[in-house]
Amino acid sequence: MATHLKQWTLAELHSLPDDGNKYELIHGELFVTPAPTDRHETIISRLARLVDRYVEANGLGLIYRPRAVFRFAGSEVEPDLMVRREAPEIGKEWEKAPLPILIVEVFSPFTRRRDQTYKRDCYVEARIPEYWMIDAEGRAITSVRPGEADHRMREELTWHPPGAPRPLVIAIAEVFP
Repeated sequence: MATHLKQWTLAELHSLPDDGNKYELIHGELFVTPAPTDRHETIISRLARLVDRYVEANGLGLIYRPRAVFRFAGSEVEPDLMVRREAPEIGKEWEKAPLPILIVEVFSPFTRRRDQTYKRDCYVEARIPEYWMIDAEGRAITSVRPGEADHRMREELTWHPPGAPRPLVIAIAEVFP
């Protein structure tokens, strides 16, 4: 017997309670994630510290953390970290915000499959220039760029977005506690 999954809308997503869980919508499918662990937040904090200096020094925009959303084609997700240029007008809706130039997700036992499939596909479809999937268990970062093969790195990560004179080079060991 075939089952039919409910197709959620952004209006329904926005009506859910603020109960400490993260609610995301990808192509009509609702995903619920409990609050992140200390390890997860430590990894994101370390990475944000490294990326923020580079973003600021090269005038690439700002770093956005959870509660900041990315909306595309009826989907809404809260990346662990994203970099985008500042919107010319403060207060615009998320769907009118500039396209992020980088999105980062840290795998957890609850999100690994979603980050590797649903979110990866959504970000590629939206033409996000670069998406990093961080695997703390494997101590590796996978870079996803539209039209290219995924690149898994264990030693060093290089990011060279358009407009930056030099790339950012990060020793992967600096990211993991």
